[in-house]
Amino acid sequence: MHKEAAIREPLILGHKTYHDITEDVCKPIEDKAPRTWYILFGIALIIGLYGIGCILYLLGTGVGVWGLNKTIGWAWDITNFVWWVGIGHAGTLISAVLLLFRQKWRMAINRSAEAMTIFAVFMAGLFPLIHMGRLWLGYWVLPLPNHFGSLWVNFNSPLLWDVFAISTYLSVSFVFWYIGLIPDFATIRDRAKKPLSKKMYSLLSFGWSGRAKHWNRFELISLVLAGLATPLVFSVHSIVSFDFATSVIPGWHTTIFPPYFVAGAVFSGFAMVQTLLLIMRKAMNLEAYIHTKHVEYMNIVIMVTGSIVGTAYITELFISWYSGVEYEAYAFINRATGPYWWAYAAMMTCNVVSPQLMWFRKLRRSLMFTFFISIVVNIGMWFERYVIIVTSLHRDYLPSSWSMHYPSHIDIGVYVGTIGLFFVFFLLFARYFPVLALNELKTILKSSGESYKNGDAGHHPEPTPVVAAAAVGGDDSESNKSNNQ
Repeated sequence: MHKEAAIREPLILGHKTYHDITEDVCKPIEDKAPRTWYILFGIALIIGLYGIGCILYLLGTGVGVWGLNKTIGWAWDITNFVWWVGIGHAGTLISAVLLLFRQKWRMAINRSAEAMTIFAVFMAGLFPLIHMGRLWLGYWVLPLPNHFGSLWVNFNSPLLWDVFAISTYLSVSFVFWYIGLIPDFATIRDRAKKPLSKKMYSLLSFGWSGRAKHWNRFELISLVLAGLATPLVFSVHSIVSFDFATSVIPGWHTTIFPPYFVAGAVFSGFAMVQTLLLIMRKAMNLEAYIHTKHVEYMNIVIMVTGSIVGTAYITELFISWYSGVEYEAYAFINRATGPYWWAYAAMMTCNVVSPQLMWFRKLRRSLMFTFFISIVVNIGMWFERYVIIVTSLHRDYLPSSWSMHYPSHIDIGVYVGTIGLFFVFFLLFARYFPVLALNELKTILKSSGESYKNGDAGHHPEPTPVVAAAAVGGDDSESNKSNNQ
């Protein structure tokens, strides 16, 4: 009789029971927040408020407070917009695409990634609004009746496509994230001791009772939304790339932009997920659920998308030479050797060289190394957007139009402020919402839990029917008890 080989590592470490999972995920919400949380929240809030102050000053004074000039009309604002949209990509990819492919390792990371998507898209949405200048006339972008003066929207403009793409992306991502949270809110509701928190989680859980009918609908809507969200992963960043690709500026109008922007977005999004998860697993004692195997899987995605991005850079250089168009060739030579060579070098080092280190198994399984590389990748992706936008504009056909871009303190303040606001949102999410999809995690306990994987399921007694029901409903909820009786 042949012995079965343990093909894959367990995804849930330690000899966890269904009840343990509930306890571990609910503990940070039910206990008093640690001092570290308050310190981090305070720092993020101060930075965020500084950013809001810069935005208010900008709106009161005008876009002239940015470091823009006659030659460079787009700079930090659009760079930051594209960067934030890219970061928001991993959430939908992890949730939707991996759900359709039935990947079990998504269970531990999808909730945080989805939350990160929503907060990143909030931050991204700020930049086009500020970029308008007179924000209070923002309603002019809507198709208005003629008595306003015939102010019809230019549907040929890629900037308008952005509005539709980003708003669709945000709404689908939000619904997907919230529906996934409903069973977990019900679990917290049933455990809540304080009347206020019980009331709040009751409202949030929409009367979820854990009945089979509810679970059936939950599964169905998750799959439908995953099917809707998957094309969005590709369409949103393709449309963002059209901001550049549909123009006639050398260095921008290349057909490779859509696929290369999508790969870059997934690349930077996964890096941000790594950064947040590695901090969170330590802070919330979730080492049993987010561990080396999850990190390795995500590093493989980073390595593959980083290689695609590297191929795109080289393709761009080749095509600019092969086309025989001297303006195209100059745009790319100037990127690599002109006054912004340092930004180009940073982009190449961070985005092309660093992910290739993931070929070494020891490095891609190292948590400290992964944390370092995740930050390096996001720095590199910011530089990529900056290089594409600024170096294609700063030297025009006439040398008299050549100029450099120097960011003002408002440019920097708005950008740093959005990072602060992002962390304010994320810290609030981590404090009051379950950061792991606890009810979904329970569904993989028997197939991917350490006890069951190693064949020593006898290490702890089989769960009782009530606890087994808790695997698919609210833990110890009245409804589950009544169903089991």
